[in-house]
Amino acid sequence: AADEAELVHMVHTAACHDTSPIALRYPRGNGVGVALPATPVPLPIGKGRILREGKSVAILSLGTRLEEALKAADALDAKGLSTTVADLRFAKPLDEALIRKLLTSHEVAVTIEEGAVGGFGAHVLTLASDEGLIDNGLKLRTMRLPDLFQDHDKPDKQYDEAKLNAPDIV
Repeated sequence: AADEAELVHMVHTAACHDTSPIALRYPRGNGVGVALPATPVPLPIGKGRILREGKSVAILSLGTRLEEALKAADALDAKGLSTTVADLRFAKPLDEALIRKLLTSHEVAVTIEEGAVGGFGAHVLTLASDEGLIDNGLKLRTMRLPDLFQDHDKPDKQYDEAKLNAPDIV
């Protein structure tokens, strides 16, 4: 879940879903402070959402780095790089249609997640490779936690060390 409101909707979605296993992840620590919805709604499983439309750069976020992705988009727009921000919401099943749309309509794409090597970004890279979505010069990068032991600390410090904040995305 990207924030507290999304977590409410995801828990409700999980409670309503009974045709297969379902799991969700949320980190420790404080949320971003968004208002909680009065009524939860089930989310369409495997479907992401676009929060901001742009033309040059696409940031594909999974999880709580969404707020930092939006801050990065502000900074990129200030530099003249029109930026789309998408919250993919689900690692599996991937919203392949949304990913295809973003990778074929932008010059640069960045995935960001709190996962490790082999996670969401790797799945996007595989889809892009399998379907030739990078054959026309798309610049595609993944951002994730480092593949090393990170000392237990406050989440903000760990995100700084992992370079998963807005300035690092930019």
